[in-house]
Amino acid sequence: MSSIGSEAQRVVTTVRDHVAEVRLQRPDKRNGLDLPMFEAIIAAGEAVARDRSVRAVVLSGEGKAFCAGLDWASFLQMGDAGAPALLARDDARSPANVAQRVGWIWAECPVPVIAAVQGAAYGGGLQLALGADVRLVAPDAQLSVMEIRYGLVPDMGASRTLLAVVRPDVAKELAFTGRVVGAEEAVRLGLATRVEADPRAAALELAKSIAAQSPEAIRASKRLFDAAPALSTRDAFHLETELQLGLMGTPNQLEAVSAVMTKRAPSFRDPQT
Repeated sequence: MSSIGSEAQRVVTTVRDHVAEVRLQRPDKRNGLDLPMFEAIIAAGEAVARDRSVRAVVLSGEGKAFCAGLDWASFLQMGDAGAPALLARDDARSPANVAQRVGWIWAECPVPVIAAVQGAAYGGGLQLALGADVRLVAPDAQLSVMEIRYGLVPDMGASRTLLAVVRPDVAKELAFTGRVVGAEEAVRLGLATRVEADPRAAALELAKSIAAQSPEAIRASKRLFDAAPALSTRDAFHLETELQLGLMGTPNQLEAVSAVMTKRAPSFRDPQT
């Protein structure tokens, strides 16, 4: 097991048995997003994406809230420097600016990411969770596209992530009103995958089961389902074939078959590329 803290422990990443847990550590502020938190989340996402031993990621928050959104007080104290810091982008690294990349970094991550959401996931906090592949929510979870209350639009990747999980009319209604959605409604709308009494424990268990599969096949599956919606039928089918041919006959694919045939647990190698 290894642990990595960043930005005065704003975020702590722990890697155990091929599962990385990235945990927000600012419970006194309901894990509100100040500039050090933005930077720490991005750094954590980049670190787990580079780590070839990581096969699944759990994104969680310490305390009563997953993430209550932007820490307005901290940015108001920054004065005119606040907005430029959030809007800065490095096109060589990502199409997203700093604010957008807090959520988008998890879409860029090549392995599955599971968000465990309790309490508030407002504004930027919801967009952080929307970057994950799966969202498990506690019965007390409260989700909101809250930017309209501050006279703003959701600008942390929602134009991609929110529209990927709900219908356009639902996205518009949520963005136009900023209303708070409870856990059961969030599942019905597509904002969440399912309700769990203990979403962090359930997320870690799910990540463990994913990490037991062939790592190249898991990465290829995420790439397929992320890319296919924007492709024509022909191109989507071609991508399926391309990815499948890249897996067939590889050591981990043969190990998966052997494990099934001999009724034993597989032993996979970490991917090299």
